[in-house]
Amino acid sequence: MRQYRRFKAQHPECVLFFRMGDFYEMFDEDAKTVHEVLGLTLTQRSTGIPMAGVPHHAAENYIARLLGQGYRVAVCDQIQDPKDAKGVVDRAVTRVLTPGTLVDESLLDEAASNHLAAIAFTEAGDDSAAVIAVAELSTGHFVLRDVRADQIIDEVARLGPTELLYVETADRSVPPRVAAIRDAVGCVLTARPTWTYRQAEAREVLIRQFNVHSLAGFGLEDDDPALGPAAALVYYLQETQHPDASDEDARLAHLRPPRRDPGDRYVTIDHATLRSLEIERTMRSGDTAGSLLDAVQNARTAMGKRLLREWLCYPQRDRSVIEARQHAVEVFRADDALATTVSEHFSAIHDVARIVGRLAVGRAFPRDLVALGRSLGTIEPLADSITDIPALAPWATTLDELREPLGELAATIDRLCDDDPPAHLREGGLFRDGIDAELDEARGLQRDAGAWLAEYQQTLSDTTQIPSLKVGFNKVFGYYIEVTHTHTSKVPDTFTRKQTLKNAERYITPELKTFEDKVTTADSRAIEREKQLFENLCADAHAETTTIGLFADCIAELDVLRGFGELARMHRYVRPTIVDEPIIDIQQGRHPVLDQRLADRFVPNDSELGENHGHLALITGPNMAGKSTYIRQVALIVLLAHTGSFVPADRATIGLTDRIFTRIGASDELHLGQSTFMVEMTEMANILHHATDRSVVVLDELGRGTSTLDGLSLAWAIAESMDGIGSRTLFATHYHELTTLADDRDSVRNLHVAVREWGDDIVFVYRIMPGRTDRSYGIHVAQLAGVPRSTIDRAKALLDTLTVQTSEEGRRRAAQSAPTAADQLDLFTTYAEHPALATLRSIDLNALTPLDAFDKIRAVLASLDRPDTDAE
Repeated sequence: MRQYRRFKAQHPECVLFFRMGDFYEMFDEDAKTVHEVLGLTLTQRSTGIPMAGVPHHAAENYIARLLGQGYRVAVCDQIQDPKDAKGVVDRAVTRVLTPGTLVDESLLDEAASNHLAAIAFTEAGDDSAAVIAVAELSTGHFVLRDVRADQIIDEVARLGPTELLYVETADRSVPPRVAAIRDAVGCVLTARPTWTYRQAEAREVLIRQFNVHSLAGFGLEDDDPALGPAAALVYYLQETQHPDASDEDARLAHLRPPRRDPGDRYVTIDHATLRSLEIERTMRSGDTAGSLLDAVQNARTAMGKRLLREWLCYPQRDRSVIEARQHAVEVFRADDALATTVSEHFSAIHDVARIVGRLAVGRAFPRDLVALGRSLGTIEPLADSITDIPALAPWATTLDELREPLGELAATIDRLCDDDPPAHLREGGLFRDGIDAELDEARGLQRDAGAWLAEYQQTLSDTTQIPSLKVGFNKVFGYYIEVTHTHTSKVPDTFTRKQTLKNAERYITPELKTFEDKVTTADSRAIEREKQLFENLCADAHAETTTIGLFADCIAELDVLRGFGELARMHRYVRPTIVDEPIIDIQQGRHPVLDQRLADRFVPNDSELGENHGHLALITGPNMAGKSTYIRQVALIVLLAHTGSFVPADRATIGLTDRIFTRIGASDELHLGQSTFMVEMTEMANILHHATDRSVVVLDELGRGTSTLDGLSLAWAIAESMDGIGSRTLFATHYHELTTLADDRDSVRNLHVAVREWGDDIVFVYRIMPGRTDRSYGIHVAQLAGVPRSTIDRAKALLDTLTVQTSEEGRRRAAQSAPTAADQLDLFTTYAEHPALATLRSIDLNALTPLDAFDKIRAVLASLDRPDTDAE
């Protein structure tokens, strides 16, 4: 228990898995924690200490569940053979597992990156910006991003880290802006000491980690604010992966040098858009199924699946990059034979990026090494299959450059390792016979002990002329040579008496003793020799970490592009034309997710924005008629086009886009004290502040969270503001008054969803048509939803009454309001009346003389000629 408490004191923030024989035990508060979180039985030691445990072979499952709940785990293993221990077995913390530092295959989702991020805020005037360092331990990727103050949460959401490091505060509290990130994104927060972020220490740890004299080659100056979070992240990785190692031993050789990734290379997608367009997961269930990622996922390899997610969250803005990807997609779409051949090669490629990560931190298993060899063995046939195809030249060149070093490593692994390796080295059987003399000898003793003993017995019998001589074995004395008393005189001096029996003597010889030592230790010696050979082979693979990383990157890109080609071929996607002008021209576009689910039942629609078509489209029509689907599909087609994918349409021309904004759906943030309307206005404010004439904006039912007049006023003003910005905007609304904007503005278009009426019923045809509509058909939709008939009838009666009252209210408000500016449209143009009418209504005829009446009439007539003059 003293030993346990020492390790627990070193890792107080972790649940300590303490190895005792065949179990991992937890004590004290840790035992209570796993009892509550995992449901483990809580027992007590004789001293009254709470205790809970799990079998060592099942520990990974329990660890995964703890990590999923946001806990950290320290694994304390026995590092000494209990047979050699003279007291308490030596132990050490061999791993510290946190949500952001996982490498084990059983703990990771192959299709999702497991990012660890470190953030540092920098003050710039009245604004505060941040630098984020992001690494994935399982693959070695390491990126630095500079983020504007207003985009911090959006950027963290796109990166999707499972754990975020931040500078520890003096009172150990979580800073409000860090808490805001956690609340929005859901990552685990980990406070780190201030010194791990300091510039001087940061520079030294990065130089030591990457074995360089200067960081200038990475684009980092000595006073760069990115040094702090980058070094804090490296410190943390070293601390968790090599908890008992010296600094020199703690280097993570597979961790790539930090790469600064400029944000202007990508289309910006904020947190709201990521959620509203259901790019990674659906809003209703939070699952991947039904998302855009799920609909376009055709990658064969784990690396490709993760890269596709990255491309969807970070679409390209560089036209040359987009078009290079399109050329490759076209090859795979048009050449089915090539796509099939490449796909077959990909099916043999394992997750080599993460295998290298496990090799680097000493967590690789025999099957990892064999999988690596098989994967690298595809490099030659794969390179041959894409050679001489101009569109695939960049990837073919990379594979050609990697062919020699990786081909040799693949051949070595294939030559040394068995095709069916064991799950663990403790089982033995990884290496083939005939590749190592020492291993062959140990295995030979295991398999052929009986044959050697028979041969040795015959040799002794012939040499000593004792025909009854026998070689035997028992558990007490081991191997022996038994000679009856009759032939005792023939026993040579080289025999040493070991035991006397009634009728015989038992002896031992140096040769037999040597054989006994070898046989009894053959199993352990064979496994130890395999461990040594395994370490040597891992070292050979580790030496090619950089080239294997390049191979993994190349395969991932080819896999995504091949998947895009297959997607285009299967679902009739077309190659969009990418232009510099901010336009959208989509003919017969389809929603990428619903198109697959509904197949031929999905109704395609055209979309035209920019140039001669106006850049603001107001879309009216009933609920359930397809407005929301339509505006989402346009945004998703624009996004897909910027990844290099083909798009679901008959034809498409897409102008380069800097940002995609959405304001969709009604949601609240009660834990932040924000109502539905507050969330809506906050998101809208972000759009108004940052949208440009190169942005694409999708607005759905803006202004529903407040009173009708407030909502209409805000929707009207926002529509005018978006028109002034010039963004390509799709605005779905039930405020039909907004459609009058198109009367005076050439940049505004009216669209509506066509509906067919049949008596009291309506039929949705899901077709977007030019023009406006003045009805929402809400009562018809309620009827379709199954609202009782009596309620529907009452609603119709109330609708007629409220329509009249609303008209009267409109006239009254218009009479009381000041005249609008010449360049603004009156919200109540439909119902407004001239002030002269109000003057006439106010006249009390019974109180006027005829001359007074003539004077009033003259004043009214004068006001008709002078509209700005008070009628009174």
